[in-house]
Amino acid sequence: MSPSAIQLPLEFDLVATFVSALAGALVAVRRQYDFVGVFALAFVTGLGGALIRDGIFLQQGPPAAVRDSRYLLAVLAATLVGLGIDRLNTSLERVMLLFDALGLGVYAVVGADRSLVAGIGHLGAILVGVVNAVGGGVLRDVFTREEPILFRPGQFYATAAAIAALVYVAISAAFDLPPGPTAVLAAAVGSVVRLLAVRYDWKTHPWYWRYWNKPGGSAG
Repeated sequence: MSPSAIQLPLEFDLVATFVSALAGALVAVRRQYDFVGVFALAFVTGLGGALIRDGIFLQQGPPAAVRDSRYLLAVLAATLVGLGIDRLNTSLERVMLLFDALGLGVYAVVGADRSLVAGIGHLGAILVGVVNAVGGGVLRDVFTREEPILFRPGQFYATAAAIAALVYVAISAAFDLPPGPTAVLAAAVGSVVRLLAVRYDWKTHPWYWRYWNKPGGSAG
């Protein structure tokens, strides 16, 4: 499939925006922010990666997030849903994890797809997909004064996004398949990898020689 033939419907981008924004909204709810704070963190988490994608890598005019009001409506909907979930008095940890994993997988695929449409090569598309997927989470952590999850050793995060983007780019390059089903498959793979990493504690490790040379430090 040629890059010019690949174009996911806008709904994929809006779904990614909504689920990522909802993950950010739930973080804000847990921190007991007011409505403005919840919306702001939902906005940063839901659209941060897309703004980086469009503003730095693709540079095709104003970012889609400010050209189409549906993106802001998706963030607003995620804010309201997040506040509604809080009123149910349910545990937020698993809900946050689920939506964060879904947003990670879908946004990785959307970023890769938009890059291929713009004429970026396969490896570059995977890179942009990863940035698109993790950018909002990094900005969320910075705004809440947390060390970004991307930078610290732990359960697969950027790795899961890279797998989703890689699967999408590889299948799109190798087979003449509709982009929709390919995107769903690739996003599902990335999201499942993220959830399994949390479930079974699959981790990255510090990359310095003292760690790798101490007893038990060579686990992969």
